[in-house]
Amino acid sequence: RRTLSKPLGASVSYPGPPMCGIVGVLCADDSSAVGPLYEALLALQHRGQDAAGIITEDAGRFCLHKDNGMVRDVFGPAQLTNLRGSIGIGHVRYPTAGSSSCAEAQPFYVNSPYGITLAHNGNLVDLPTLKRDLEREFRHLNTGSDSEVLLNLLAIELFSNLSSPSHEGTRSVSPSSGAGAAPAPDCVDAAGRKLESLSAFDGKGPTDAQVILAVNELLRRCSGGYACVSMIIGYGLLAFRDPHGIRPLSYGRRLAEGSTEHEYMVASESGALNALGFELLGDVPPGHLLLLRRGKEPRMHNCFASAAAPLAHAPCVFEYVYFARPDSVID
Repeated sequence: RRTLSKPLGASVSYPGPPMCGIVGVLCADDSSAVGPLYEALLALQHRGQDAAGIITEDAGRFCLHKDNGMVRDVFGPAQLTNLRGSIGIGHVRYPTAGSSSCAEAQPFYVNSPYGITLAHNGNLVDLPTLKRDLEREFRHLNTGSDSEVLLNLLAIELFSNLSSPSHEGTRSVSPSSGAGAAPAPDCVDAAGRKLESLSAFDGKGPTDAQVILAVNELLRRCSGGYACVSMIIGYGLLAFRDPHGIRPLSYGRRLAEGSTEHEYMVASESGALNALGFELLGDVPPGHLLLLRRGKEPRMHNCFASAAAPLAHAPCVFEYVYFARPDSVID
């Protein structure tokens, strides 16, 4: 195990490729998400042993517990009991940016807009520039984690699209502002069928179109290898990958116990899905956004559909020879 040459809490840069584990679960209304989240983190423990965290949503409130240590050490019966709700995300951390402080444990959350939480596996290569951008937007960063940067960028982009309950009137994206500039909102389900009704507004959370535009712009602004899962109060789960698919992300479903309703899980590796009895539906393709909402089919959106040429798929070779479980299937 590596030792730290700086005091606890000081900024430490860890060499080597990033290796964290993320998971998101959308369960049936009357089910608890904490059980599948906890078991999935145990299945992903090999991806990070420094810290673990779970956040759930219960009646519009976040329930969060995270700390340094292994999953079994961080979560006891009391902590698991307090993580109420049928939707949530989790994370196991292998530090590659920031410090070893428990403040760097994920997931992170912000209160506005709506209440957003995010867990992330990967690294951003343009972190200093993005931090300066956030300072100019009057956003406060409490840690050195690039995951907190991603979360605040998502919050900024989502807030910028709230002037209208539909995608009309939202900020346009210049085609020259980044590789594979974000297209106009266009959403398809997991089978590739185009969905037209993107602007239905229920008054409780953002619309699909607003989330799509926010993630489009987030991917345009960020460079690096990353896979993210996020939860928005009043909306549901979203998961997305960098345009080159450097970090893995799989999703699947299973029937809720005693019901015909499906439960959905997204995780860093298919091995976690298989261990909990979820049918593997596939991977979130590079540069794509997966939307998971209660009572609706999964929706997949290509954030780089308007790119002049297909972006190269460049998965990290370490996933195949070192990081991933031998029973996981990647891309």
